Amino acid sequence: IFSYIPMAGIVIAFQDFIPTKGFFGSDWIGLENFQYLFMLPNFGQIVLNTLTIAIEKIVTAIGFGLLFALLISEIGNRAINKLSQSLILFPWFISWVILGNVFLDVLSLDGSVNAIINALGGESVFFMGNNGWFRFILIFTNTWKDMGYNMVIFLTAIAGINPMLYEAAKIDGAGKLRQAIHVTMPSILPSVILLVTLALGGVLNAGFDQIFVMYNSAVIDTSEIIDTYIYKLGFYDAQYALSTAAGLFKSVVGCVCLSLSYYLAHRWANYRIF
Repeated sequence: IFSYIPMAGIVIAFQDFIPTKGFFGSDWIGLENFQYLFMLPNFGQIVLNTLTIAIEKIVTAIGFGLLFALLISEIGNRAINKLSQSLILFPWFISWVILGNVFLDVLSLDGSVNAIINALGGESVFFMGNNGWFRFILIFTNTWKDMGYNMVIFLTAIAGINPMLYEAAKIDGAGKLRQAIHVTMPSILPSVILLVTLALGGVLNAGFDQIFVMYNSAVIDTSEIIDTYIYKLGFYDAQYALSTAAGLFKSVVGCVCLSLSYYLAHRWANYRIF
């Protein structure tokens, strides 16, 4: 109902769509919407922004999730272990509408961070209006929010490792670091491949909700992504055909990336999802 039936609307991407005429009354123009889209002077930068932000988010969220999973798995005290997991996972359940506005307040010119900077004798920094700072804030806050989910998946995989492998490693003289490298990492590699493969399928999903809540015109050069661009085309400019073409382009690229990552996972890691 919500995924397949609406796909009929893809036909809009190939029409000079006029809402009053509908699907059947609008003129068919073939690939003209795509040609116009690719000729837009800022479209290349938008795609580059999307890929850069998405890849950075994938690497940091999975990387830090794996790191914290390895660290927490070594905590012997059960109460501290569970508390650490809960604290790291908690941000995952909070909406970006809430978190985004919290960060906007904290990092504003009169926010708490700049208040501390001023108290230490420094000058206020316009974090949310600086292209360099804003990209870093996007990645940092997304990592803080999403790494808990990945951490739980990796902890589950670590819990399923045969303890005899660690015992054998200890007998061979392996310390904690070598146990992590030679026992833990190879054992949870399928879980890492699974998360990376699924993430690559949405490589053009750079996080619409987060960016839409937090960005502004001052940082649009480095923060405008395909999703926010589609939103503006459709809701602000009422260019429904052009926005549909952009959305279809994004979906096709995502499908290709997912298929390629699945093929590579099977070819080089001998891992199949289904």
